[in-house]
Amino acid sequence: QLQASGGGLVQAGGSLRLSCGASGKIFGANARGWYRQAPGKERELVAIILNNGIRNYENSVKGRFTISRDIAKNTIDLQMNNLKPEDTAVYFCYAKTSAGTVYWGQGTLVTVSS
Repeated sequence: QLQASGGGLVQAGGSLRLSCGASGKIFGANARGWYRQAPGKERELVAIILNNGIRNYENSVKGRFTISRDIAKNTIDLQMNNLKPEDTAVYFCYAKTSAGTVYWGQGTLVTVSS
């Protein structure tokens, strides 16, 4: 239902762009976004975009990451600039429907070397 892509290895200060496509039941979800989970840590919200276009970001990524959406293609992207080693994690896209059902993508690994 959710297909994420775009992870990889990058040096500190570099950029990556993640993309997440959705299909079927997830079309028109109330909220879509990205979480990440670093080794030994809990999954945390990175960025979210609501149906009304409002965006929220985790404090440590503000000014560096930008979440965007293409309504026609039913995709969301996460542009990540000025990446830091502490951004290293598996990134999961997610969607929440109006019924409250949450869907997760398969995760894509982002590794930032110092």
